[in-house]
Amino acid sequence: MTADLLRDGMRLGACLLGLLALFGVGKCTYSPEPDQQRTLPPGWVSLGRVDPEEDLSLTFALRQQNLERLPKLVEAVSDPSSPRYGKYLSLEEVAELVRPSPLTLYTVQKWLLAAGAQNCQSVITQDFLTCRMSVRQAELLLSGSEFHRYVGGPAETHVVRSPRPYRLPKALASHVDFVGGLHRFPPTSSLRQRPEPQAAETVGLHLGVTPSIIRKRYNLTAQDVGSGTTNNSQACAQFLEQYFHDSDLAEFMHLFGGDFAHQASVAHVVGQQGRGRAGIEASLDVEYLMSAGANISTWVYSNPGRHESQEPFLQWLLLLSNESALPPVHTASYGDDEDSLSSAYIQRVNTEFMKAAARGLTLLFASGDSGAGCWSTSGRHQFRPSFPASSPYVTTVGGTSFQNPFRITNEVVDYISGGGFSNVFPRAPYQEEAVAKFLSSSPKLPPTSYFNASGRAYPDVAALSDGYWVVSNRVPIPWVSGTSASTPVFGGILSLINEHRILNGRPPLGFLNPRLYQQHGAGLFDVTRGCHESCLNEEVQGQGFCSGPGWDPVTGWGTPNFPALLKTLINP
Repeated sequence: MTADLLRDGMRLGACLLGLLALFGVGKCTYSPEPDQQRTLPPGWVSLGRVDPEEDLSLTFALRQQNLERLPKLVEAVSDPSSPRYGKYLSLEEVAELVRPSPLTLYTVQKWLLAAGAQNCQSVITQDFLTCRMSVRQAELLLSGSEFHRYVGGPAETHVVRSPRPYRLPKALASHVDFVGGLHRFPPTSSLRQRPEPQAAETVGLHLGVTPSIIRKRYNLTAQDVGSGTTNNSQACAQFLEQYFHDSDLAEFMHLFGGDFAHQASVAHVVGQQGRGRAGIEASLDVEYLMSAGANISTWVYSNPGRHESQEPFLQWLLLLSNESALPPVHTASYGDDEDSLSSAYIQRVNTEFMKAAARGLTLLFASGDSGAGCWSTSGRHQFRPSFPASSPYVTTVGGTSFQNPFRITNEVVDYISGGGFSNVFPRAPYQEEAVAKFLSSSPKLPPTSYFNASGRAYPDVAALSDGYWVVSNRVPIPWVSGTSASTPVFGGILSLINEHRILNGRPPLGFLNPRLYQQHGAGLFDVTRGCHESCLNEEVQGQGFCSGPGWDPVTGWGTPNFPALLKTLINP
């Protein structure tokens, strides 16, 4: 009890000292970040409290300005009917718009300085600060926090997090959106290797999805590759302590890349590549981005988190806010359940996506591999949307399978394809007509109590997600499945379209959704058969939404037909 009293007294003293340093006088009250994630994800175990003198790295998201102007700017540069279409903002122009007020910058920096924070690093937009401090200093600075070391995930990852919510001094609450490095655990990969289907005969059949199968299905010829004469590029981001190996990429292209021109290696790695075994997900991302977007310079953002207290996804967002010249297309196979994230965090990350859209970046996220998802509260079942898939400022990619798994046939729904309706974001204006039509015409909708019909609906598009061949750790691995596969394929195809646009003097596509919905999915194969999975109960019996003509919350507008999609998107 004495120790608790002493600790509380030290916290109160730190608060008073910080406020006195800032304002000379002040009342020490606290304002918490709302709805902080506090439940321990399955598979994670606490190893106990962290040594008070151990070093931490925490990221402070500073309150931005002029956010009410961002949605209109994004719409203006992303809508083909707008006179500002394609006239994207530079990073410096975005920084000028959203940069925190001088009062916010001064207040937060003085507060951190008074608390003993060291080596604080900002970004060009000045809306993030990453600082180092001891566990003792962090627990004094953020009242209520208590840092533990955890281990979990397939790779037995070690992270430092606080199981308890933190509170900010009231004088700081209006200047800080959230503090990163406390609560969010790395999500585990949902990529799966399925059993090989059994075929009665083998004549004329393929034995899994390879680059040549992708290129045949989506009508890419040997000439549909990057020209090598532009500054076009593409990128994928890796967050789950997953790494690719150059030797795997070389072996993959040796086995499967013989019939199209391609680049032999990744052009640029941003971040640190681990020295351990390659991850299947990382290998898949790189191999299929570089074979769909063939012969186009490729970047890999490797974000393992240089410190146990860092959040790799957050570090990637910081990189986007600190680089003026970036690839136009970024793909990411990453997601969390919406309900596991604080409202402050999810809204701020959505703002970061708006900043990227204003700059003309195309961000593609996997829709997830749990269908409509499912969770139960007070005995009541509901579908469980995923984020960032549910953000209205990213293009979300669902998954399909061949109708016959051994032949290049029409596509049907891959039952794992994530999709549904956000419980956080309202329906995006650009999709109002398409979603209303689906809800009014679908012959079999789940009960309305399972989903928020007025929410942002996703996915927007889809591609094959079932039965891929991947080379990882020099071993060819068959029948790998997940929207982690469909996302880099769609991203690579958009990079090829950007190549044509750049050669024709056009800007890159930028945020695709307004144009995609205006054109009613022109250039895409409509997927009209199949349903995805959901809650295993008597009411819905494991079935979520079903696909149909036009847009649907399982496969979006459909899968790419390259020549038609190029014709649709090359002008203006």
